[in-house]
Amino acid sequence: MSNTPHTLGEEFPGQLEAIHELKAKDAGFAKILAEYDAVNDRVHRAETNIEPVSEDVENTLRKERLALKDAIASALAAAR
Repeated sequence: MSNTPHTLGEEFPGQLEAIHELKAKDAGFAKILAEYDAVNDRVHRAETNIEPVSEDVENTLRKERLALKDAIASALAAAR
């Protein structure tokens, strides 16, 4: 398990199978997942001062992560 908080498994408990299925079927969804992971990693590195950034940049990254999470949730809801 990753030490990075806000992984997809934590954010979407019980939905990893649906995420994997949709990822395999939808290249656009797969791209959103990759973007989420990249932004989440950047937020984690900023929060832990591995790669410090300004407070504004950190807040912008958090907002970007939230928007991606919303897009993932919407795609999962639409796939049901």
